Amino acid sequence: MTPATPEIIAQNLARVHARMLVAANRTGRDPASVRLLAVSKAQPVEALVAARTAGQNEFGENYLQEALAKRRDPGPLSGVIWHFIGTLQANKTRRVAENFDWVHTVDRQIIAQRLNDQRPGEFPPLNVCIEVNLSGEASKSGIASGQLPALVDYVARLPRLKLRGLMALPAVATDPAEQRRPFSELRQLLATLNQRGHALDTLSMGMSADFEAAIMEGATLVRLGTAIFGARAAKRS
Repeated sequence: MTPATPEIIAQNLARVHARMLVAANRTGRDPASVRLLAVSKAQPVEALVAARTAGQNEFGENYLQEALAKRRDPGPLSGVIWHFIGTLQANKTRRVAENFDWVHTVDRQIIAQRLNDQRPGEFPPLNVCIEVNLSGEASKSGIASGQLPALVDYVARLPRLKLRGLMALPAVATDPAEQRRPFSELRQLLATLNQRGHALDTLSMGMSADFEAAIMEGATLVRLGTAIFGARAAKRS
């Protein structure tokens, strides 16, 4: 598979931003309230550099070893904001706590506690989102919505973490109304938590196939890979 050229990546980013603008305007939202996270898993460093040159400053990685390799010699990627968006196992928390600015996939107390304890003291608190399993499927990552308030209260007390909001990865849907339903549910969960005294400001939801529906339901961070870089190559370790 031939990687997208820098010119194509720049064009794709421009198209994505135009679509984000339209989606925000359709619901009367300030377009500046929605940020774009470029999902760069399985993409070569050159593709990230092309996106950075075109103005993209936040990148999301799923695979720890691949992400660390990209960070080893930052060069033109120096200063970007790194998000870990993959399933997080307990034996990987230290490296994630040491090398990322955001984690989107906290779903249990032990993961939150380890990230807190392993975050270097000289770094600012690690921004985290709690992943919610909206479908209730046991095979899916994320915490059940009924267990969410207790985990939110726990994470909010950890001093080396900054709880920012919620993340979800709903099932794929093609009907616009069906796409919006889980995003609406996540927005309502965040609103309920804020009514209980939290100050959460982030809804990480929406990908290349449904990000416009997510924006119309309040997404503040959309996670796009294919729409920017094209189809992915095979998974790396």
